This record gives sequence, structure tokens and C-alpha cells, in this order.
Amino acid sequence: MSEQEDIQPEGSMRPEMKFPDFPSSDTVKALHETIEDEWDFLQLSACQTAAGRALWEHVIHDPAAAVLAGERQLRSIHEKIIKDRLNNSREISGVIIAVRTLWFDSKIEDAINSFNGGESQVVILGAGMDARAYRLRCLKDAHIFEVDFPKLVQMKTLLLQEAFGSTNEHNQLKVVAKSLTRIAADIREDDWYEKLQRSGYVPHRNTVWVLEGILYYLSDLNAMQVLKTIAANCPFTCTIMLADFMNKSSTTLSNSSFHFYSDWPDHLLPSLGFTDVKLSQIGDPDADFGLMRDPLNLFNKLRHLPRSVQNHPDDGKPCCRLYLVKASGSPEKTVT
Repeated sequence: MSEQEDIQPEGSMRPEMKFPDFPSSDTVKALHETIEDEWDFLQLSACQTAAGRALWEHVIHDPAAAVLAGERQLRSIHEKIIKDRLNNSREISGVIIAVRTLWFDSKIEDAINSFNGGESQVVILGAGMDARAYRLRCLKDAHIFEVDFPKLVQMKTLLLQEAFGSTNEHNQLKVVAKSLTRIAADIREDDWYEKLQRSGYVPHRNTVWVLEGILYYLSDLNAMQVLKTIAANCPFTCTIMLADFMNKSSTTLSNSSFHFYSDWPDHLLPSLGFTDVKLSQIGDPDADFGLMRDPLNLFNKLRHLPRSVQNHPDDGKPCCRLYLVKASGSPEKTVT
């Protein structure tokens, strides 16, 4: 057998991703029925991300993900995973969510450690069904602020209270972070930053900004306003932003559900005031996590091509890329 033939598809060396067990009372089921009936595509994407994390539990370890995802979203992705395995697919459904989640987890920890102690803040914009405040030990001295739509914030709180609010110690879900504050705000509106400050955010405290799976849903105007607001903090305190960017080709994937893009975020962000920008693609050494072993999977094939190439030379298909970006700035590095 040749070396190439010996390579296994993504996930084949990992434990089977079984349908997760989770506390699902009649109330939890009713809440998710409301979600499925009333939420739009953008809001539902929060549950889809949670479902991906729940089904890749063997690498992510998120105890709240299944409850926050809901049974319908879990079954949808689980069925795709089974189909992908049967077809020996090179990319198993949910692997992008898994790698992206692990990349953000690792970079959040690096950022917190770079502050060299003291209190810090982590602001998660478009937080969705994120549960990092409950599972990342590196956040024990950090104040966490989750910002999202009012109806999403309310529903997330209700789901967690219903599923984990038991007096049974074994069933409780505890906040690991020093504090957790949820802010009901739409980052497409002009008042979200003011609401964040009124909720206890301190502009002069070292801050990690997390924008995972959110920028490309915004219009160009809204996305740029958010990025400029974050960059404006760099002259006052150590500021680290973690975000994922789609290139232009990727925005064609979902019937115009995606809008904002940047083919060169490492050029865009310095123009806004960030002084240090590092870019990775899924499959790079810091964005692999043992899940991207096949050199012929979509992500490995793309990352070895120059970013200026718009269509793959093998099949002529558009090169749809997802960039994982760490951008930072601090008062001593600010150029005046």
C-alpha cells in the first residue's frame, strides 16, 4: 500500500461521535420548539454551532452544548456525520466548527496568559450559545461579557436554568470565570458599546474580544463599525481581537446569508489601528489539532495555494477560504 493510500479520512482515528445524552425536560423541548418556529437563519446558526461542539465532544468537552443546540439541530448534524463516514468523506461534518472552536479556545488562553496576571475582560460579540465561561479554566480571573440579540440572551438563560438549575450537585453547571454578564444588544445598532459599558465593561482594562462566526453575517458598514470600535481601544489598554473572516468566494455559499468579507484581513486590520496581526487557515500548524491529517482534504488543498488564486487549478472551483485572525494593539505600540 502506498503512503497516499494509507491516509485515513478526517475523524477516522477518533472515537465515534454518538448522539449525546443530555437533560431534556418537556420545558427544554418546548423552548427549542419556539426556537425552531420563530428564529431566523442567523439566530439558528447559534444552535447549529452548539450542535457541532456537542457532537465533537471528545475534543471540545462542552457540557452545555447539547442542551443549547436542541434535538433537531443535533440530529441534523449527526445524520450528516454518519453519511460522511459511510462515504469515506475527506471532511466530516462539523470538523470546521471543531477546529475553529479549538483555535479560539487556545488563542483565548494565550491572550489571557500574555496579560501576565491581574484582572482581564473577555467580550464575546454575537455570543450565541457559547459556553466558554463554564468550561475554560483559563478564565478563572476574567470577567466575561456575552453580547447578543435580546431574544437569544433570554432563551439561552432559560435553557441553562431549566437544564442545569437542579439542586442536584451532579447536575449543576458552574461558571468558571470570575464573573459572567449577558448583555441584550444588537451589534448592528449604534448603542451596543454603550450598553456594554453600562453593564460593567471597563475600557482601560486588558481585554480579549472574541468574534467567532459573526462578522460575515454583518453588512460591510456594520462589520467595519464593529472593527473600528474595537480598534479604538488599542491606545488605552492591551487589546487582543480574535476573529474569523471569510474571503469573497465564501460569501457565495449560502444564498446571500453571508455579506462582509475580506480577502486580506492582515492588510485591513493594521489600517484600522491594530499593530500586530497574525493569520491562519484551517489546517495550519496552529489550526489543525490532529483533525486535518488528510493532505487532500479541501482545507489543506487550499492553504497551499497563494491567497491571490481565486479558482482552484485542479477543478476550477472557487477557492472558499476561512481565515482565523489574531489582531492586537497596546498603548506603547500605538502609532500617533
